[in-house]
Amino acid sequence: MSVWDDLDLLLDSPSSLTVTSNTRGTVKDKANFKVEEDVSALRKAMEGIGTTEKTLIEVLTQRSNAQRLLIAQAYEKATGRKLVADLEGDTQGDFEDLLVALVTSPAVYDCQEVIKAIKGAGTTESTLTEIFASRSNRQIKALSEAYLAETGKSMIHDLQSEVSGDYGKALLILAEGKRDESTNVDTAKAKADAKALYEAGEKKWGTDEGKFIDILCHRSIPQLRQTLVEYKNISKKTLQESIESEMSGSLESLLVAVVKCVKTVPAYLAERLFKSMKGAGTTESTLTRILVSRSEVDLLDIRAEYKKLFGYSLQSQLESEVSGSYGKALKHLCGQD
Repeated sequence: MSVWDDLDLLLDSPSSLTVTSNTRGTVKDKANFKVEEDVSALRKAMEGIGTTEKTLIEVLTQRSNAQRLLIAQAYEKATGRKLVADLEGDTQGDFEDLLVALVTSPAVYDCQEVIKAIKGAGTTESTLTEIFASRSNRQIKALSEAYLAETGKSMIHDLQSEVSGDYGKALLILAEGKRDESTNVDTAKAKADAKALYEAGEKKWGTDEGKFIDILCHRSIPQLRQTLVEYKNISKKTLQESIESEMSGSLESLLVAVVKCVKTVPAYLAERLFKSMKGAGTTESTLTRILVSRSEVDLLDIRAEYKKLFGYSLQSQLESEVSGSYGKALKHLCGQD
């Protein structure tokens, strides 16, 4: 039985998409935080010849994002230089990307990841899918404001010229960040939606993708959870299985990601982490993005889901997949078993 097929406890379990207080992170505010001490430690680690990477890791992975932003402000005040610029000058590769991500606010970091995904030749659809399927309305709104501030352009407008077809249609709805947020579940509507989905997919020759997009991208999380239960009652298959057999390509990936996030964002992200380390080579950019962006949201839950899904801990997997200062910093973020 895969975690994705089990709908029994679904209706009552909490969702990362709807909680407002994030208490399931691995990184918390450091008690007795002294910004001046951290600034002078960072300066000492970077000024002069050579860089003490150990200090950079200790200071930047053991403070909350809000505290790191205060450090960055104080650093600039003390030195006249931007902390990001000094980190970029003194470190490199994945380690540099990780440290820079840590001293960036969550909304701006999401925004930079979106910019990276749509810049240059070809669009990295998997990154866009991950971000827009797993973020709450509030996070998407903040990301969209950061995008406007960073680029002077509207994110929706830029996405419109990068994504197309049914995938583009669905992604743009998600990128509006206007998913219904009501917590009331209308069972009759869930039954009707489930029936409409069944008739738009499995039951007919050819698939009416528009129906799937409309329901999955607009309805509230509690409403969709009820719909998943109703769907399985009608179809005997889960909605995810139906999407996987009816659709293909990037639209399939996006709608499956949405269904998975409706069930549990942490398990969806645990799977993304697993895939980024599986096989030859590791996709460091995915590792960095998920561990940084969830370190104060639900990384404890991601760790628990990882172990449930794959039988070993995320920490032990990182141990064998990433090394050097980058690996050390990631393991610090991930926390101990």
